[in-house]
Amino acid sequence: MTGESSLCPVSSPLPGACDVLVVGAGPAGCAAAIVLADAGLDVVLADKAQFPRDKCCGDGLTTGALRLLEELGFDPRTVPSWTVCDQAWLRSPSGREVRLDLPGDGGQFAAIAPRQELDAALVGLARSRGVRVHLGAAFEEFVGGVEGDEAARAAFAGLGTVAARHVVAADGMWSPVRKALGAGAPSYLGEWHAFRQYATGVDGSARDRLWVWFEPDLLPGYAWSFPLGDGRANVGFGILRGGGTPVGEMKRLWADLLERPHVAAALGAGATMVDRPTAWPIPARITSAVLAHGRVLFVGDAACATDTLTGEGIGQAILTGRLAAEAIVARGADGPRDVARRYRRSVRRDLFADHRMSVVLGRILATRRGARGAIRVAGLTPWTRRNFVRWMFEDEPRAIVLTPGRWHRRFLARPGAFRSLR
Repeated sequence: MTGESSLCPVSSPLPGACDVLVVGAGPAGCAAAIVLADAGLDVVLADKAQFPRDKCCGDGLTTGALRLLEELGFDPRTVPSWTVCDQAWLRSPSGREVRLDLPGDGGQFAAIAPRQELDAALVGLARSRGVRVHLGAAFEEFVGGVEGDEAARAAFAGLGTVAARHVVAADGMWSPVRKALGAGAPSYLGEWHAFRQYATGVDGSARDRLWVWFEPDLLPGYAWSFPLGDGRANVGFGILRGGGTPVGEMKRLWADLLERPHVAAALGAGATMVDRPTAWPIPARITSAVLAHGRVLFVGDAACATDTLTGEGIGQAILTGRLAAEAIVARGADGPRDVARRYRRSVRRDLFADHRMSVVLGRILATRRGARGAIRVAGLTPWTRRNFVRWMFEDEPRAIVLTPGRWHRRFLARPGAFRSLR
């Protein structure tokens, strides 16, 4: 998005005055900041962490996420461990294994990028586009309200007070911004829970293959191993809260999972788990989440935007960040209520139907019969294998068949991202 905005700069004696304040420098916050800066707005991006920093994640990037990154002007070569995947291997609860091939030409359709590297690269991209980045600056409180005619003023440890016409809250599932506004649910614990550890010395099939194991006791969750090159892999599993495996049993289950013959064989005899395992809840209820409050728009995990079928959230984070930025840029003479209304409408259009479809599909995968049937259908013919994997990696939105407004001529036939780099 380019072009000048009619949004006037904040009139304030404060040195921290800006057009838009973005709290949180993960993929959602960086996406919002980049789109806003490209539109000519003065943007402050603040995060409590110093980058690079790690985050518990599978590190997988879907086709949809890759296309969104490309639209931001992102260069994968800024991520040292960027690994392109051309196929996925699925293992049914019955033990049946199916190889699904992604297109071998026409761009990238799946990749793995450690969040420590990816997020730092996105922060660097935002800074290069003119965003004023402040790291090690933790949000503390709002000084005054966020709903009147005055600019919102936010206080940060180590930064002071920042005044802005609009605030984009990209500060995670337990958003301090949302808490400060009294707009959160104190007892909320997320829908998914992920458990992840890195491995080195991988010399089995997982050295090069992307594995997804549908273990009977994890359904509708799954285990994974995503290759990172040089014998490294991101290995983990995710479960749905309220499913067959209690969240409190995840640490105990981890050791058992690594010893299962098919997992151990895939990792190989030389594999060594490094660092410590990390666990984190994942929010996936965007249809009921608070999306806006006064001058504040919530994006990414703060908007509970994760896909409830897979627990994947990077693409959804980038998309909500972009939609928030577009709602602000398009405001013209509109007030914050109009911006919030435009953002809610965009999120509803682009994410709600897909979320509901994922809920339905998740119920199917919650049973052994459903998971076995889905993998059997996926592997029936070359056509089903090719198109199932493209749909699985969000080459098209989950519910595109049920949303005619998003139909296009090149359904499941578009090229991947970063074609010039293949």
